[in-house]
Amino acid sequence: MVSNTKMTWNRREAKTTKLGRDNKKARAKAGTPKFPIHLEKTAATK
Repeated sequence: MVSNTKMTWNRREAKTTKLGRDNKKARAKAGTPKFPIHLEKTAATK
């Protein structure tokens, strides 16, 4: 039988791992933010 302390530590570790996984998934779904394109600069260089 596992001690209460060990059980608590295992639960905490599982929670933090899951939180990290959820955050990573959310960041991946959010994608790249839209950056404004400065057309004046690109036209001037050509």
